[in-house]
Amino acid sequence: MVSSKSKVLNFIDGSWQKSSTSEMLGVTNPATAEEIAKVPLSDAGEVEQAAITAAQAFREWRRTPPVERVQYLFKLKRLLEDHFDEVAHLVTKECGKTLEESRGELQRGIENVDVACGIPSLLQGYNSEDIARGIDETMIRQPVGVVAAITPFNFPSMIPLWFLPYAIACGNCIILKPSEKVPLTMQRIVQLVEQTDLPRGVVQLVNGSKEAVDAILDHPSIGAVSFVGSTPIAKYIYSRAAAQGKRVQCQGGAKNPIIVLPDADMEASARIIGESAFGCAGQRCLAGSIVATVGAAQEPFQEAVSEVARSRKVGFGLEEGVEMGPVISNESRERIEALIEEGAGDGASLSMDGRRPRIPGYENGYFVGPTILSDVHPESDLAATEIFGPVLSLLPFERVRDAINFANSGRYGNMACLFTRSGSAARRFRYEVEAGNIGINIGVAAPVASFPFSGWKDSFFGDLHGQGQDAIEFYTLKKVVIERWPPESE
Repeated sequence: MVSSKSKVLNFIDGSWQKSSTSEMLGVTNPATAEEIAKVPLSDAGEVEQAAITAAQAFREWRRTPPVERVQYLFKLKRLLEDHFDEVAHLVTKECGKTLEESRGELQRGIENVDVACGIPSLLQGYNSEDIARGIDETMIRQPVGVVAAITPFNFPSMIPLWFLPYAIACGNCIILKPSEKVPLTMQRIVQLVEQTDLPRGVVQLVNGSKEAVDAILDHPSIGAVSFVGSTPIAKYIYSRAAAQGKRVQCQGGAKNPIIVLPDADMEASARIIGESAFGCAGQRCLAGSIVATVGAAQEPFQEAVSEVARSRKVGFGLEEGVEMGPVISNESRERIEALIEEGAGDGASLSMDGRRPRIPGYENGYFVGPTILSDVHPESDLAATEIFGPVLSLLPFERVRDAINFANSGRYGNMACLFTRSGSAARRFRYEVEAGNIGINIGVAAPVASFPFSGWKDSFFGDLHGQGQDAIEFYTLKKVVIERWPPESE
C-alpha cells in the first residue's frame, strides 16, 4: 500500500527499488496543494536496467502459451476488482477528479484487461492451402519483444491499461513510465500485478521525466512505444522513436467540436454536453470544448447549458455531492485563466466566469469553475486552442454546412459530436466530419475496449490505435510461412 509523503519506487527485475537519482519531484493533492509523496526523476541508467531485464525475460515469456499468459490477466482482473475503491481513491487523491469519475475510469481500464483475456482467439492468424501445387501459406503472429508505454496524468489507471494487458497477452514485456504528476496509482496497480506472480521482468515500472522518456525512445532493445499526451509531445515522441526504427502510436491533443441543431432536445443536450465539457474538470482528450449552434438552437441551448454550469458543485472529489474537482496544478490553472482572459479580450462574451472560485476548506486548491464563453469568433485563437480545462466556447452558425466546415477546419480530429433528432442530419455528419471518434447525441464518444480509440489529424500519430484488435496488431509482428514438402516415396 502506498503511504502518504513516501518516496515512490521503481519496479525493476521483479523487485521494488529506490531510484539512484537524487532529483525528486513533489506529488501534490490538487484539491489541497499538499504534498503527498516524492517521485524520483530516474535517469537513463535505470531505463537501461529495465530494458536489459525485459529483454532477458522476453526469451521465456514469448514461449509461454497464450492460454497460460492470460491466466495472469484473469488474476489481475480479480485483484483490480477486489481493490477497486482503494485504487479509485488514489486516483482522486493525486489527480483531483471526483470519486465517481475515478471509479468510471478504473472500470474502463478493467474492461481492457477483460478483452485482452481473449488473446488465444485474438492472436489467431490465417492460412491458405495449395497456393500452388503442394505449397501451403500461413500467416502467424509473434510478439514484438520489449515495448514501453508513456502515459499522462489525466487518467492514471485507465490509460496504462489500454496498453499493459494487450502487450503482455501478446507475449511482450512492457516498461511503464507514468506521468510524474500522478505516480501513486500506477505504483499500486503494479503492486497488484506483482501479486499475480507474473514472471519477473515482464512488467516493469520506471518513474521519471524527460531523461527517462528519451532513454526509452533511444534504447535499441525497445521495439514499440505507446504514448498519450499533448500534440507537441506526441510529435516529438513519434518522430524520435520512429527515427530509431520503432513502431509508435501517439495520441495527441484535441478540440472536439459539438454541433447542436434546432430540433435537438435542448435540456437533455445541455446536460450531456455540460458533463462532456466540465466532467474531469475538462482534462480529458474527449472533452467537448466548443459548441456550434445552428440557427434557432443558439438562445435555448445557451440558456440551458448556462444553468447546467451554474448548478455544478465544485470541490474535493472525495466529498459527497461534488461533481467537479480541481485541475492538476497551479500552472494548469494559470494557463487556463490566461486563455479565458485572452478569449474575452478577442471579443467573446464571458457568460459565466469560473476563475478563482471560493471552495470553503480548500482555498489553496487548483480550482477553476465551469466557464462559458459565447459569441466566440470561428477564426480566433480560442476556437482552435486546446484549453484542457472546464471551459466551453459557443459559436453561432446559420447553416449546418457552415458548422460542419468549421468542425473540419481545425488541426485536431479526435472527436466530434452532433445533437439532433434527424437521422438524415446524423448520417451526413457521420459521413462528412473529419474525426476518429463520432458521437450522435453522445457527449463523450469513448469507444468500449473491444473497439480502437481512434483519432485523426494532429490528434494521432501512427497507424494502429490503442484497444481492441488494433492493439493486437500493434503488439505483434506478422510472419508469413510458405512451405512445400517433397512427397515421401510410397
